[in-house]
Parts: sequence; structure tokens; C-alpha cells
Amino acid sequence: MAKIGFVGVGNMGGPMAINLIKAGHEVKCFDLSADAVGKVVAAGGTAAGSATECAQGVDFCVSMLPKGDHVKAVYLGEDGLIACADDNTVFIDCSTIDVAAAREVAAVAREHGFAMVDAPVSGGVGGAEAGTLTFMCGATDQAFEKVQPILDVMGGKIVHAGGVGNGQAAKICNNMVLGISMIAAGEAFVLAEKLGLDAQTFFDIVSTSSGYCWSINVYCPVPGPVPASPANRNYQAGFTAENMLKDLRLSQSAAGDTGAATHMGGQATELYTQFAEAMEKGAMDFSGIINMIREKSGG
Repeated sequence: MAKIGFVGVGNMGGPMAINLIKAGHEVKCFDLSADAVGKVVAAGGTAAGSATECAQGVDFCVSMLPKGDHVKAVYLGEDGLIACADDNTVFIDCSTIDVAAAREVAAVAREHGFAMVDAPVSGGVGGAEAGTLTFMCGATDQAFEKVQPILDVMGGKIVHAGGVGNGQAAKICNNMVLGISMIAAGEAFVLAEKLGLDAQTFFDIVSTSSGYCWSINVYCPVPGPVPASPANRNYQAGFTAENMLKDLRLSQSAAGDTGAATHMGGQATELYTQFAEAMEKGAMDFSGIINMIREKSGG
């Protein structure tokens, strides 16, 4: 079993760390939230006094942080993880950040003799708790081989997307599809309502026809058809609108940098900006955007 440091044990990182403990790994963790750390400690982990302590005396150091700036602040500098880690520590960053930041941090790690993998995830809090996350990994072949047994504990599908930064590229492209498709699902259900079509009847049709997709079949934005969807919990977040907006903005920044035409991605970003910011509903599940669509449609 491995010794693992884990920086960032909030809604996603906490369940991931606990699954590592359940698998028999020795985990020490750090988070700015004492409550978050307490949950991991209660599951059998230990608390580190700082983020850098998580990189000392371990085989792997995993991070799950909100933004690229946070990742750079934690990893870089004289007191960063890279400067303080023991030799042969392998870094696994599961945050969703911009490709440039991921490659910048990995380059510094490489200069100091460390292997680093960018391994953002898909699957939300439910997937983190169940250990069924999809990991999209950017790494050398050697680094990917080293981290795969660790990721297997936390995920149901582990994909090597290519070189460093490609994990982040895959994540932001995937979530651009998700953001667009959830808006389409919401618009379709609202239109069906206005045309007098029962939501369950419409679901039974579209979920087995050419319109089927994850946003409908697994994460249906109306209450009833899919009992596990957030729509049945008053849109309590599995994946917040704020996080969706962050990922969409990353996709549009990347599109601008590369010259890719992402018109639907741009429209989705505008709509999620309205939903998450103007309506102050960033903490609501991203599927709750159907409520804004309904309001714009006259209720």
C-alpha cells in the first residue's frame, strides 16, 4: 500500500481521499476547512499541518483545488509542494484548470526531477463517493503507469489522453459538450411542457430516440423520470452552476487561444453567466438552468 498526501479534501477531494483509505492506503490531508479535514481523519486519515507537509514522506501527492492560480500557489515557489517534496514523489493534480497552467507547473516539476500528471475528473460528487469517476490524464507513459493503480481506487475509467496538459484539454472539451447539451435538454422539456406534452412521456420518448444523451438519460433536468437526478432534490448540487461556468470559460479561453470556432460554447457560457451570476444561483446544480429557461419562457 502507498503513502499518499492529499491537498484539498472538499466536496470532491474528501470522498476521493476516503476511498483511498478504504483501499488500505495511508493518507494524510490538508484543507483550509477544518470540517473537511475532520471527515477524512474520522475515516482513518491523518491531518497535515500544511499543504507542503502533504508532499513529505509520501509516494504520491494528490491535489484537488478550485483554480489554476490555486494550483500554482500550492505547487510553485520556495514553500511549494515541488520544492518541499521528498525524492521520487509523484504528483497527481485532479483540479480542473487551464491547459497552460497545467503545463507550466508540470514543467517546473520535471525540472526538479518529479513526475506529474494532470488528471481532472468527471462524475461529480456522486462519482467521487462511489469511486466511479472518469479520470482524463495528461502524462508521460511512465508517469501514467505509476499513477494508474492509485486512480483505479477512485475511478471507474482511467484514460491516458496524451502528454502533459491533455487531461485538462479533454476535461474542458467534455464539459463544453455537457453545458451545451444541458441547455438543449432544458429548452426541449420547457417547449414540451408548453405544447402540452407530459414530462414523463417526453422522457420515455427522447431517452430511447435520437435525442438521448447523458443530460437527459442520466441527469434529467425535470423531477420524476430519473430519481437520482438533482431535479428531485430541488437542484441541490452534484455539480454546481458556478463550476460549469468556470469550465465553460476555460473552454472559451482555449478556443480564443487556438482560433477554434465554438459558437455554441460561447452561447452556453453567456447563459450560464446569467444563471450563476446575475441570478445568484451559482451554488445550485447546473441542471437547474432549466428554471431560468422556464422563467424566460413566461413561467
